[in-house]
Amino acid sequence: MRNNEPMSDAGEFIDLALQRESSWRRAEETRARLGAGVAIYGASVGAVRGTVRDALRRHPELNHDGITALCTELWDVPVFERRQAAVVLLQASVAVLTNTDLTRIEGFIRSAALRELVDPLAVDVVGPMISGLDVVGRVRADSVLDRWVRDPENWLRRAALLSPLRALRAGSGDWARIVRHARAVLAETPLPESESESESQEGDGGIVREAAALVLAAAAKHRPELQF
Repeated sequence: MRNNEPMSDAGEFIDLALQRESSWRRAEETRARLGAGVAIYGASVGAVRGTVRDALRRHPELNHDGITALCTELWDVPVFERRQAAVVLLQASVAVLTNTDLTRIEGFIRSAALRELVDPLAVDVVGPMISGLDVVGRVRADSVLDRWVRDPENWLRRAALLSPLRALRAGSGDWARIVRHARAVLAETPLPESESESESQEGDGGIVREAAALVLAAAAKHRPELQF
């Protein structure tokens, strides 16, 4: 599946490789799990990661602008594996990303509406990227996350909450900001008392409550000295 714009060499390589790795049985299984929001080739996660690695080897000239443009090219066609490849590409390129890339990532999150895409963007891209910024860049990025957590889009709020998860698991992270974000969310949607309640009514904040619970559980396990 392609959009009406001509594809870049790297984009075409990734798209064709993912189609070659497709499996109708895997596609049906993935569709049953994710729903009908996006098209599905049926390529495995391993195939997606391997394809991105191969693309980066074939195109060593890709700099920051080339990588972000390729991510957008892959994302713009609503195929799950193409979007997975965009996420993997960002994960592999965190070191060259800057706070200005949050605008592009925000667009991805708003259109993703899937844990399988939103969560790795938040945990493995946004969080590590912010940790690697200088003081000025981090202040600007933090202001973006403050806006995300107040946004009516639940997936964006989930991403803001999950972004420090990797840092928490490593024993670090800005605890004051984490608490402020969690309190802002829980003031509107308290944590559920049962697992079944947590899994229901995602549109009413379930995916946000779930993210808050994951972050607080990580803090309790990896930084038990912290108090919420």
